[in-house]
This record gives sequence, structure tokens and C-alpha cells, in this order.
Amino acid sequence: MTDKLADWTKGAEGIVYQSCGACGAAQYFHRRFCAACGAPDPMEKRASGTAMVYATSLVCRAATPETRAHVPYNIVLVDAAEGFRMMAHGDSDLAIGDKVTVSYRPFAGRLVPYFEKT
Repeated sequence: MTDKLADWTKGAEGIVYQSCGACGAAQYFHRRFCAACGAPDPMEKRASGTAMVYATSLVCRAATPETRAHVPYNIVLVDAAEGFRMMAHGDSDLAIGDKVTVSYRPFAGRLVPYFEKT
């Protein structure tokens, strides 16, 4: 694995996922092995930022004092074009099946992926 790709979890604008060289499976949660076939050292790749909404949930109650200023906010599960699913923030009018594109916005002191209709 390499730390050269920009990723939102490190404060940069980008989504990094892993792709297995043996079976081609994509996975979002970084591991030292492929969760589908067990092959070691999946490759890190940068996602295109295009996806489709799988689920959506409007948060109306702050989980922490830092998130209180953002209520209400929408949490979405999206299926990325590359074949992995991830959780992120999104527009409040998103619906299951909407095609979306990522941007990045500040949320509770961090830069987070934010999906909007394409």
C-alpha cells in the first residue's frame, strides 16, 4: 500500500479505495488483504467521485456538540462507480437511485465527502 494518494481521511480532497490484483474486487475499508479472495496487498486507487445513492437518512438530532450546528444533515450510502459502497454526507433532497457526484465540505472541523445530484 502507498500513502501517496490524496484521501479525505487525511484532510485532502479525494476518495481512496483498494482494488485486488488477483480477483478485481473493490473494497473501501483498507485492509492488508482482499476481503473477497484473501490475496495480499490490494492496490490503492483514487475513485472518480461518481456514484448512485443506495440509502439516505436525515439526521435531526446532533450526536455531539460539534455536529449541533449542522443539524439537520443528510447521511447517505452510495455505490461508487468503481464497485464499492461508502457512507458520506449529501444533499437533503437525495433519493435512492439518484446519480451523484462528490465535492468536499467542512463538517465539525473536518473536510468530508459531500454528494450532490449529477
